[in-house]
Amino acid sequence: MEGASKEKLASVSDLVTVFENSRAPGAAPGAHHAGCRSPPPEGPGEKPSAGEALESGPRTVSRRYLSSLKNKLSSGAWRKSCQLSSCPEPGTQEPEKRIVQELLETEQAYVARLHLLDQVFFQELLEEARSSKAFPEDVVRLIFSNISSIYQFHAQFFLPELQRRLDDWSATPRIGDVIQKLAPFLKMYSEYVKNFERAAELLATWTDKSPRFQEILTRIQSREASGSLSLQHHMLEPVQRVPRYELLLKEYVQKLPAQAPDRADAQKALDLIFSAAQHSNAAIKEMERLQDLWEVYQRLGLEDDIVDPSNALLREGPVLKISFRRRDPTERYLFLFNNMLLYCVPRVIQVGAHFQVRTRIDVAGMKVRELSDTEFPHSFLVSGKQRTLQLQARSQEEMISWMQACQAAIDQIEKRNETFKAAAQGPEGAAQGQELQSEELGLRAPQWVRDNMVTMCMRCQEPFNALTRRRHHCRACGYVVCARCSDYRAELKYDANRPNRVCLHCYTFLTGHVLPEDKEDKRRGILEKGSTAGAERSLMGSFLQLVGDKWGKSSTRGWCVIPRDDPLVLYIYAAPQDMRAHTSIPLLGYQVTTGPQGDPRVFQLQQSGQLYTFKADTEELCGRWAKAMERAASGWSPGDPEDGDLSD
Repeated sequence: MEGASKEKLASVSDLVTVFENSRAPGAAPGAHHAGCRSPPPEGPGEKPSAGEALESGPRTVSRRYLSSLKNKLSSGAWRKSCQLSSCPEPGTQEPEKRIVQELLETEQAYVARLHLLDQVFFQELLEEARSSKAFPEDVVRLIFSNISSIYQFHAQFFLPELQRRLDDWSATPRIGDVIQKLAPFLKMYSEYVKNFERAAELLATWTDKSPRFQEILTRIQSREASGSLSLQHHMLEPVQRVPRYELLLKEYVQKLPAQAPDRADAQKALDLIFSAAQHSNAAIKEMERLQDLWEVYQRLGLEDDIVDPSNALLREGPVLKISFRRRDPTERYLFLFNNMLLYCVPRVIQVGAHFQVRTRIDVAGMKVRELSDTEFPHSFLVSGKQRTLQLQARSQEEMISWMQACQAAIDQIEKRNETFKAAAQGPEGAAQGQELQSEELGLRAPQWVRDNMVTMCMRCQEPFNALTRRRHHCRACGYVVCARCSDYRAELKYDANRPNRVCLHCYTFLTGHVLPEDKEDKRRGILEKGSTAGAERSLMGSFLQLVGDKWGKSSTRGWCVIPRDDPLVLYIYAAPQDMRAHTSIPLLGYQVTTGPQGDPRVFQLQQSGQLYTFKADTEELCGRWAKAMERAASGWSPGDPEDGDLSD
């Protein structure tokens, strides 16, 4: 198949030409079919503040990240590229063949865009990072994630298969079997989509931080092949592509006659594509959420203590404020988020912000109840740590709706605060002892996690050191935490109700006190996946020696895990109990080979010039790792044929 595929594979320059020629004269750049799509939004995004650098810790993005997305999302035109084109159907062409033709044409244009991302943007930035050291190589690799694997898959396999099948349409009028065979490889998109937010953030940061970085982007974006579009716009293409396959294949199945020989295969292929599209659909919904959130923040004046991309707007609308001094209620406006209620006053002159925030009430600790007031019907009380408000809705239904929304937010906060993570497990995945349930906190002494099992705080994931961040144990749960995360005291019944040092999670549960938001957990980043997974949670896990790693070290020993819930990615940790990996390797598309050192315990991962060399403790362990990585590289996941547990 590979030889035939190469015969049909157009050269890179031909693909770029196809991409440019697919736009009719006068069409907006980026429109693949003239008259079928709206041009994407243009214009430079607002740059981040100077001096911000790459950080490996939890995301602290707020205004800067939302600003970087503002221009490319504000018009909503990017959504239209995920919708089916409305081009008129030629009367003489079979409807299903017309759809296959459109699939091929859009695939040619898409491969040209992938070539631009991988072979132009990625390679030129990477070469500059290596030669001038103006910005780190790791930043470039993080921005582009596994785009090289995606490009090679589509250019070398998917596009040639589609081209060959359309050329032979009269003899073999079907594509369901082709898509069934290739659909499992679309799982590689999950890694790209998960990394997309972080990539956009890094792109915004280093465009502002490094003049040389910005100069290269400007030079490439001005070329004809880029269509005067920004790198951010091109990076959206892979996110949108898989849902596009789903829509085209769905229309293809609908157009097929009931007795068509391809109907069963096409329906099965559609089911496979639907599964792969879920990751991209989730990313698109997340961008829509961020767009809506940005618009709300603009109406509120973009105040620093309010803007947070992790927030979710639950409800907004006008209410009446019942005053103790005035007889008549006054017009007010509420914004209910998942973590706060904003009590606002509409501005008379709405230049810029439409509302002025009078009070912010934390949902944590907030209570809501109906009032029995004959003078002010449909009234309810919102009581919080910062303020108590007597409010009146315009109808009974509106009052109930507000109360239900507030109570749902309160219940969610309380559920989060009462949720307690089970005690840590041993280094080889075996439980160290009976798990301490949340209701048992403080009633009996926990089993402590050993110091040498972690290299970072098990709460905030900041690395330990001998001087400024030392190890401490929470006396309630046994976790190893830093001084900042264990700077709380709570009475423990198993210690005669004496105050003991505890972590924030246990302090909240044991005392019922909720601390300010700046001390609460932030949303997890892409590498913040706990390594404490036993055989039931991981497909493979053990220590491996990483020989000649990408940081230039001669040899690094790390705890390596392939999780069951992310079976195509290898996570590498400094220690078995760490809560955040120091790196991850998407395994799809890699080749697994024996090592060059003649040692049966050595094997290698190789792809697109990237090479990782690993050494296992035993030859048997090396064989199991090689088999696990070969499966992941082929797109295998739990539930597929030959499912098996490779761990001890």
